[in-house]
Amino acid sequence: MDYREIIELVHSARKLIFNEEMAHAVTVKGAADYVTQVDVAVQEYLRRELSLRTPDVILLSEEQENRDLDPARSYWILDPIDGTTNLIHDYRMSAVSLALYEGGQVVFGVVYNPFTEETFHAVRGQGAYLNGRPVHVSHRSELDACIIAFGSSPYEKDRAAMLFPLFQRIFMETADFRRSASAALDLCYVAAGRVDGFFEWNLKPWDYAAGLLLIEEAGGRITRWDGSKPPVLENSDVLTCTPEIYDRLKELIGQRG
Repeated sequence: MDYREIIELVHSARKLIFNEEMAHAVTVKGAADYVTQVDVAVQEYLRRELSLRTPDVILLSEEQENRDLDPARSYWILDPIDGTTNLIHDYRMSAVSLALYEGGQVVFGVVYNPFTEETFHAVRGQGAYLNGRPVHVSHRSELDACIIAFGSSPYEKDRAAMLFPLFQRIFMETADFRRSASAALDLCYVAAGRVDGFFEWNLKPWDYAAGLLLIEEAGGRITRWDGSKPPVLENSDVLTCTPEIYDRLKELIGQRG
């Protein structure tokens, strides 16, 4: 497969993302959970184009029902717009995230932010790249010098009483926090060394599949909060960071009260 062609295909969705009328045509799916006509248009455009190129690969995507998933099959895992709330508010931290899952693992991932014209991609065994240049995690080893990104799980506000004490506990041991509201971009920023770690509760496959491979290829650690491997085709909490601070971050997340 020519992954360069797939990257260019993702780039070609840019014209849909910059359609302001569609960006402001909003449907509320749930608490703090929105979909715009841009999300739907990008999904259907990429569905059509990917099916022409890879008819045997199934699309797993946010704005559709995804049932009876078989780990033995091959899937495109797509978030047409990661950071929909950001898009609605013109916050310019939104991205298309696309991963190819086959043979029980992610083998290719691309995350494209059209507002910054930054494209992160990785092919298994070939490293992680930003606009064609290799990137690596920061390898900072002192937690008090590290910047950690986090997700606040805005769709599950009933979790706040559990999550916010955790945020405070980790914040007190680090240099600072960052919150972008795009898990896909947060994962890329860890891979590129812009932040040193990231964690969030209950991410969907399309939130983290591409970023998972970018982290691995950039030399980082990525697991569930309990240290097990993220399932990729299922929702999962995610912890990722430089190898040097992983044990301490995992310990902090594991503390209760």
